[in-house]
Amino acid sequence: MSTEPSNIVAFPEKNALNQPTSLEKIWGKKVKSHGYAAIPTILLRSQHRLGINSTQFCLLVHLLDLYWSPDRPPFPTKQQLADRIGIKVSSIKPNMKALEKAGLIQRVQHKTAAGDWGANTYLLDGLIARIQELEPEFAEEKRKSEAARRRVETPKGKRHKIPND
Repeated sequence: MSTEPSNIVAFPEKNALNQPTSLEKIWGKKVKSHGYAAIPTILLRSQHRLGINSTQFCLLVHLLDLYWSPDRPPFPTKQQLADRIGIKVSSIKPNMKALEKAGLIQRVQHKTAAGDWGANTYLLDGLIARIQELEPEFAEEKRKSEAARRRVETPKGKRHKIPND
């Protein structure tokens, strides 16, 4: 008879710790080692609904790629964003203004020690709030989709009776 408490969980074996993640299985460890951005699927599926064009969407994705910590919002220069996306610097400002007007971002301007204007900090609280507002609709869609799948997978004789079935 064992005297060890039943609430002790054994450490995983070394081999289990070295298993590749799904991300590594898809992209490989070398690609993963350069980092990755967390882009909510709701944002991807709601681009049109948010009223943003492809350039604005691309800017948001790049800002999210640079958003590593909640206490450190991204602060790329317009030139860095233009270089990443492959557009002219002059195209950055009107698209950022449109995102700001839509309430998805907030630009905070900074001056350098020399008194020049430095890179803006981009607060993404508006985007985050908007995606969080959309989540209940996506949750309902997911619930209905799962219910429909379960219904189709259940043999007709074992289904719960639903009116007009």
